[in-house]
Amino acid sequence: MNFFDNQSIPAGVPLSQYTAAITNTVANARHLSGVWVIAELSDVRVAGGHCYMELIEKNEAGQTVAKLRANIWRNTYLQLRQKFYSATQRDISNGIKALVRGSATHHSLYGLSFNIIDIDPSYTLGDLERIRQEILQNLQREGVIDMNKKIPFPQAPQRIAVISAEGAAGYGDFMNHLLGNTEGFVFYPALYPCVMQGDKVSESIREALERIEESIDFWDCVVIVRGGGATTDLNGFDEYQLARSVATFKLPVVVGIGHERDRNVLDFVAHTSLKTPTAVAGFFIDRARMAYEKVISLTDKIRTFSSEVMIGEERRLSTIRGLIPQLAIHKVEEARSTLRSLSKQLPLMIQGKIGNQHVKMESLVNVMSNSLKNRTQRERIKIDSIINILQKSGTSSISANAQRISSLESLIKVLDPKNTLRRGYSITRIKGKSIRSLSEVSSGDVIETTLYEGELRSRAILDELGD
Repeated sequence: MNFFDNQSIPAGVPLSQYTAAITNTVANARHLSGVWVIAELSDVRVAGGHCYMELIEKNEAGQTVAKLRANIWRNTYLQLRQKFYSATQRDISNGIKALVRGSATHHSLYGLSFNIIDIDPSYTLGDLERIRQEILQNLQREGVIDMNKKIPFPQAPQRIAVISAEGAAGYGDFMNHLLGNTEGFVFYPALYPCVMQGDKVSESIREALERIEESIDFWDCVVIVRGGGATTDLNGFDEYQLARSVATFKLPVVVGIGHERDRNVLDFVAHTSLKTPTAVAGFFIDRARMAYEKVISLTDKIRTFSSEVMIGEERRLSTIRGLIPQLAIHKVEEARSTLRSLSKQLPLMIQGKIGNQHVKMESLVNVMSNSLKNRTQRERIKIDSIINILQKSGTSSISANAQRISSLESLIKVLDPKNTLRRGYSITRIKGKSIRSLSEVSSGDVIETTLYEGELRSRAILDELGD
């Protein structure tokens, strides 16, 4: 019975019969079998070796306009997965826009689905490349695509801010190679842990860059590393906001995403791009080695230059020592020539000087003669005045002194011992010394007595009672 013939539809149909009819119709519709379909993969999951997903289509506004369940059975999935990864270095996962070949199927319990039997990796690669080119073109129009590349890179960076997944193999490879370098170079890496696969890659890395910017003066550069693997999902690195954050970051950014055959947007906008985390570590070790070798080279050049300068100076000094006698002779000859020239000029110069001095002397003589006459006249007047003063003063002084002398003569006459002796007094002496007290006389002393007229000599006899 054909339920889709309007003239034969009964009043009521069991659901199982109706869905069976749909199943038969879909199975017999050749135009729904072996069709290549363009869709975005969503809600991809693997269970029991089978791969289940949804195929979706979005309009320009990002709204889903079509959705269909799809599956890849186990045997086919293993083949398609290997084929897709070999070509794209990506797993069959969410967010990939793919060209898949399959047939519509209908099941009474599970409904309509699409059974995928093939996939075209070239379409996915083309779509990813289109997205990548659109991002790069936008950054080019904004003038920021090369900003990070233009930042001067330190000669030997040591303080490295590392963005990676904690515990990931790629991060471990980077740290082991960097810190275990056999040349003994010292580095100071610090991890800013991030999600490095899936839908949160862009948001997580941008948040890490913001945290690094808070202490940006401490770091020399930024490293973003991620290892490879069979389950790698690199779609998150081909994102506009992440690419712009890296391109405009104020420190040089070095990326090593761990993919060998393809490149993502960060490889184009970062300062330096390398294939693997180990290669990034080797890059820093090479920079340190080059800086070290440059220092050694400059040290050798300084040593060589200093030695050459010393040798050159010694030669110059030796040459100068040989030239000194000749220079001395030359200088002496120049001095002699100068003296001979001066000796010829000297008489004329002396005559000229004498003539000039003679004129000056005559002028000075006249000036001094006139000055001397004037001064002599003034001094004569002063002397005459002083003489008059002295004459008056001398006469007065002489008169006063004459009166004083007359008074002194009168006093001397009064005090003359002769006048005293004339009045009956006498002077008693012992050995020419006048005595004033009896205590000065001893018995037997010769006493000399002077009278107004004559002298007496006597010997002293002292009365013991009187004594």
